[in-house]
Amino acid sequence: MSILEKINASNDVKKLSQEELTALCGEIRSTLIDTVSKTGGHLASNLGTVELSVALHRVYDSSRDRIVFDVGHQSYTHKLLTGRREAFGTLRQLGGLSGFPKPYEAQDDAFIAGHASNSVSVALGMAHARTLSGEDYSVCAVIGDGAMTGGLSFEGLSNAAQSGEKMVVILNDNNMSIAENVGGTSKMLQSMRVKPGYLNFKRRYRRFFRHLPALYRFNHRIKEWFKAHLILSNMFSEMGFEYLGPVDGHDLRTLESVLGWAREMNGPVLVHVLTKKGKGCPYAEQDPERYHGVGPFDPETGRLAEEGESFASHFGKALSALAENDPKITAITAAMAGGTGLEEFAERFPKRFFDIGIAEEHAAAMAGGMAKQGLIPVFAVYSTFLQRSFDMLIHDIALQGLHAVFAVDRAGLVGRDGETHQGSFDVSYLSTVPGMSIFCPASFAELESMLGLAFYSCEGPAAIRYPRGGEGKYRACHNEPEYVLRSGGDVTIVSYGIMINEALAAAEALQAEGVRAEVVKLGCIRPNGFETVCESVRKTGRLIVAEEVCRFGSVGSQILAALAPRGVAFDHRLLDLGDGIVPHGSVAELRRLCGIDADAIAREARAMLDRSGR
Repeated sequence: MSILEKINASNDVKKLSQEELTALCGEIRSTLIDTVSKTGGHLASNLGTVELSVALHRVYDSSRDRIVFDVGHQSYTHKLLTGRREAFGTLRQLGGLSGFPKPYEAQDDAFIAGHASNSVSVALGMAHARTLSGEDYSVCAVIGDGAMTGGLSFEGLSNAAQSGEKMVVILNDNNMSIAENVGGTSKMLQSMRVKPGYLNFKRRYRRFFRHLPALYRFNHRIKEWFKAHLILSNMFSEMGFEYLGPVDGHDLRTLESVLGWAREMNGPVLVHVLTKKGKGCPYAEQDPERYHGVGPFDPETGRLAEEGESFASHFGKALSALAENDPKITAITAAMAGGTGLEEFAERFPKRFFDIGIAEEHAAAMAGGMAKQGLIPVFAVYSTFLQRSFDMLIHDIALQGLHAVFAVDRAGLVGRDGETHQGSFDVSYLSTVPGMSIFCPASFAELESMLGLAFYSCEGPAAIRYPRGGEGKYRACHNEPEYVLRSGGDVTIVSYGIMINEALAAAEALQAEGVRAEVVKLGCIRPNGFETVCESVRKTGRLIVAEEVCRFGSVGSQILAALAPRGVAFDHRLLDLGDGIVPHGSVAELRRLCGIDADAIAREARAMLDRSGR
């Protein structure tokens, strides 16, 4: 039996010797590489936090203590150590383990995670709850230096330091988020990655004076005076944290000792831990950005499965082509240049490319400033992360009718990253932004054409939303707000974006049964009066709207509102993602699960015809 096989609950790791712990870390890394090579997932970030995760479970009892992971993409070792080892092979599969912390999986997962920079705020809330309820448990936030580029992290740190609550913040510093970190925070941390021997001296000093409290207090006052008047302190100490570090994040013995010490302190403590992203896997160490989030790969060589062209990569090429002829075009990314296809733009137009870190609110507000001064900014961002910028979309963009473009990547279902990453809500919230135009390309050709429309045919804000991955069978280019792709008189099927492929497949299946479905593709969902759709429904008397978004504020609900005053009698069915909370699995599996795939569309059409006696 391997050592990992002996670990069935959080506290089991406390029973191991130092030799066994070293071997355990090696077994965990082998398990991570083997599993992620099959399922895909976050590799480099988890390899870099193996010792840190083991040390956390040596010091804390995660079944009671609250360990809050920021983002959560580094929680695989935590899952292996908390009773989920046997199910680990189901990682990111439909019905299997999530790639992020999920309290419904185990009580050891303190809080759901998937977005960056919120862990300190969440942990402080838990510390307040503990104090007010008179309970006895420890609270710890684990945040990466990449997440520290987000303003919310500093809001949490500022309040946590002021609160005086007993809690620990572990800063996992690997000089990376997804790509190499940028900005002043990264430079500040680099200046602190020195002289770790000071920490050992500090520990020995406290131990020596433990039994001489009066002398310790006298010396402490002298030290604090010198510190305040003669020594440049670090930001965390100035905030009010007891700062410990830097600590070697791969020295398990030292990590355990320092974390244990931090846990016993009365008040807020920040432990600065230095780790290497991709640790223990040569190809992941050499290229941690490439192996941050991966699909299946060869575990021996690291060779990744070949991927075809995606909407993101085509967007990057199209944007670069437009920027070649228009010096006013600028591009903004929130630490996702590779994921959003902006690498080519960054290389060709470095002065017009801005990576602002994990700070989507700042990105949207900065785009407003650029637009006000005559530039044409495009903020390329995942749908699920743009949610964080909603206030700026209204306050800093829409109220002045500024012309900024939002390239909304991974709109709709994204698959195996699950509910925190599905692009379920952008149609709903973007539709409420005054003056916002929303384009929905269904093919690469439409993406290129609509990008031009977003830049040069709109006066106010414009969003162009497109899915993760590549195009389907539909590869034509109809950029009109409404376009009838197939004529028919029995039922109207409306869709947009990549989902038009499901609508067309359903229409073909129905055609084989003698049912003539009229398929209406929407190219721009706002502004749109849905005149063509309404005329089609007047003809067929039956409407099906299929879309990969939540029900509230969906295009389907907007079409029903447009039809209501027209006095048209019709049967209808809205096929969508319901409340928008969709688990992890492949996109095809999730469409089937949510009842929005071609089979479900055809099935609803048949049911409508049966109800009318046809």
